[in-house]
Amino acid sequence: MDQDRLSYLFERYQAGQLSEQEQKVWLEVLTDPKHQEAINELAEGIFDRPDLLKYRMEDAKAKEVLDHILLQPQFSSTQTYVLWKRLAGVAAAITFIAFGLYFYKSQDHKQGVETAKHVNDIAPGKMGATLTLASGKKIKLSDAPNGEIAKESGISISKTADGQVIYKVNATPAELNKINTLSTAKSETYSLTLPDQSKVWLNAESSLTYTTNLLENGIRRVKLSGEAYFEIAKDKTHPFIVESDGQEVKVLGTHFNINSYANEPETKTTLLEGSVAVSTSEGTKQTLKPGEQSTLNRSGKISVETVDVDYAVAWKEGYFQFENENLESIMRKISRWYDVEVEYKDNKLKELVFVGTVSKYKNVSQVLKKLELTNALQFKIEQKRIIISFRNKK
Repeated sequence: MDQDRLSYLFERYQAGQLSEQEQKVWLEVLTDPKHQEAINELAEGIFDRPDLLKYRMEDAKAKEVLDHILLQPQFSSTQTYVLWKRLAGVAAAITFIAFGLYFYKSQDHKQGVETAKHVNDIAPGKMGATLTLASGKKIKLSDAPNGEIAKESGISISKTADGQVIYKVNATPAELNKINTLSTAKSETYSLTLPDQSKVWLNAESSLTYTTNLLENGIRRVKLSGEAYFEIAKDKTHPFIVESDGQEVKVLGTHFNINSYANEPETKTTLLEGSVAVSTSEGTKQTLKPGEQSTLNRSGKISVETVDVDYAVAWKEGYFQFENENLESIMRKISRWYDVEVEYKDNKLKELVFVGTVSKYKNVSQVLKKLELTNALQFKIEQKRIIISFRNKK
């Protein structure tokens, strides 16, 4: 479907003017992955379109349309406030918009309703990292020129035009046992190609430590703190091991993501392709198949479940993506990416649960505004601090 037709259907949907046939086509569009990026862009731009926000569907008609897309919010028996719940296959970005407009219309809110105060708005993170060599020398990669940036014990380290770090080996194995660390601060992300041609993407506030030849007793080995996505070059004679908090992940050649932040309650390993064996420090071992995720809690217990892997790697593709995720977890991600502190006026706010997708490459006020669409909470930005409160409380 071309962009003009897609825009036409989107605008008629927002105005509540879809014919019966158009509603069927629109739902087919929402469930087709190839239209996801275009739908996200349309959803992102709606708040700049007063001509669309002004429409007011009759409540009954609005609910009829929305029933195809989301379940109504409710408090569960555990007092977790389910703000949105997406039906399988429906685009998350539309859930954000549809839910927000439903409240906007049915509760008769005006365009002047208070949203995130963003006098001191905060820009999104960007590509950047620090490379620490075995000599102790630190190279700020955002400031380094393209081309060769260092030579160390027979290793040439270069920075490409698209911002990657690449290692080239020009020495014997005996010369290569030097430790390097690539680290990102808050609001930074970076990627590198290791000497074996494996590729690694580091999320914000993360680090990867490795020897320049990777090998330790015939095993390729790295140590991760934080979060990273790996595409491991195949080498049957040299397994690849990623050490993280309380676990080791062993692979031969595969694609996977590890989330192992110190301030997260669990370490999650998600497999996209190939096979990995996850071993805990207590000796428990689990082998993952593509589409599975292991979760290791702080007590050392590990569990495995089938998941939508897109949520695990959304950060690499430039999105925050939430699937029944509580606000406390969401704000940890926002804190790392925008380098901000978070203050809750009421601890019950941490229990709010969200489903949806938001671009990481927006100012923080635009991300917060989408969370505010539920009219349950509000945000205030004060310098590098985000203050969260319930909307009906001072």
